[in-house]
Amino acid sequence: FSVTGGACALDCDHCQARILDPMTPAFSPEELDEKVRRLVDTQDLDGFLLSGGSNRKNEIRYERFLPTIEGLKRDFPHLRIAIHSALIDRERAQGLADAGFDTAMLDIIGAQETVSEVYHLERPVDDFEQSLTALCETSMEVVPHIVIGLHYGRILGELNALEMIARHSIHALVLVVVMPYYAKPGTFETPSADAVGEIFLQARERIPDRQVLLGCARPAGMHKRVTDAYAVMAGLDGIAFPAEGVVA
Repeated sequence: FSVTGGACALDCDHCQARILDPMTPAFSPEELDEKVRRLVDTQDLDGFLLSGGSNRKNEIRYERFLPTIEGLKRDFPHLRIAIHSALIDRERAQGLADAGFDTAMLDIIGAQETVSEVYHLERPVDDFEQSLTALCETSMEVVPHIVIGLHYGRILGELNALEMIARHSIHALVLVVVMPYYAKPGTFETPSADAVGEIFLQARERIPDRQVLLGCARPAGMHKRVTDAYAVMAGLDGIAFPAEGVVA
C-alpha cells in the first residue's frame, strides 16, 4: 500500500515516482484499515508492505497510520507487516516498532553525488547511516537495500554503503540492480553484469554472517541470467524470481 498514492516530492531521476503506481493507494488510516480487513476476509492475506512517496527531506510521515497498524496487529496477530521507512530518527523508528511493524526497509546510498544528483536531496550521506542506526536500535528486523548502479548506471558509492551496513546488526541485506525504465531516455546506462557480480563478492566478504539476497529488480534477458549465475557463485543466500536454469 502507498499512503501517498503515486505522489512523491523527490521525483528521483531513476523512478520519477512511477514505482509507486502499481501500489494500492491508502490515503487515510480508515482506508488502509478497510482494505486490509477486506483482504484478510476474502484472500487470507498474511502480510503487506506499507510505503509511500517522500517529502523533500526523503521522509514519509506515517504517524497517523500507527494506531491502525496497532489495531490490525491486535486483531490479526499472524499478519507480517513491513514498512519502507525512508530517512528516520530514533523517536519515529521506535514508534514504528511500538505500533507492531515486523520489518523495516530502506535504501542505503553511499555517495553524496548520488544523493544530490539522482535523488535531488539536500541531506548528507551520514543521514542514511543514522537512519539505519535508529532502526537497528528497535526490535524490528531491519533489511537495508542497495541499488547497484543507482548513479546513472555507474558504480559509485556501493562499497561505502556496504561498509555502513556492515557496521550494524541488520537482519538481511537485499541487493538490486538499477532498472531505469521510468528515467528520461539516455540518462542511465545498464551496469555490466561483471560490475554487479563484483559488488556481490564484496557484499559477501563484508557481511559473511547474515543473509545477502538478490532482489527482484534487475535487468532482464541475458543480463539477468549472467547476474543470477554470479549471485550463485558469490555465495548469496537467495534469489528472487531466479532466471531459467539458475536453480539447477
